[in-house]
Amino acid sequence: MSEQTVADAMTTPVLTLDEETPIEEAAAAMVDRRIESVLVIDEACRPQGIFTSTDALRVVADAPEEATVAAYMTEDVVTVEADESLTAVAPMMVEEDLGHLPVTGPDGQVTGMLSRTDLTGHLPDVDATPPTPHTD
Repeated sequence: MSEQTVADAMTTPVLTLDEETPIEEAAAAMVDRRIESVLVIDEACRPQGIFTSTDALRVVADAPEEATVAAYMTEDVVTVEADESLTAVAPMMVEEDLGHLPVTGPDGQVTGMLSRTDLTGHLPDVDATPPTPHTD
């Protein structure tokens, strides 16, 4: 039996938006689809950022009148290719505290999204809970 890959567990299609999408529109789309993240892409469908439910909470705390996802998205987007093994990707997601990992093809275009929920559904022995921060 071959090892499961990211493609076996990722969610498709992925909700994508451009940087100028108003926060209200992004949040409404996330609520409608019952998802916790959207991928912000450029014109070539390459990841530029990720906007998550945590980012949406920061918007509410700041209470700006007309904000776009560009102002709140995480720009350092870590991606993974669909043919990578889940057992290789799982430790990275936990160590880097990544709740959502965009999946790209060889051309860098978005093909899916891998979440902690996707991961635990396919690798039940993996604890995808983020590490607890230590305080001294």
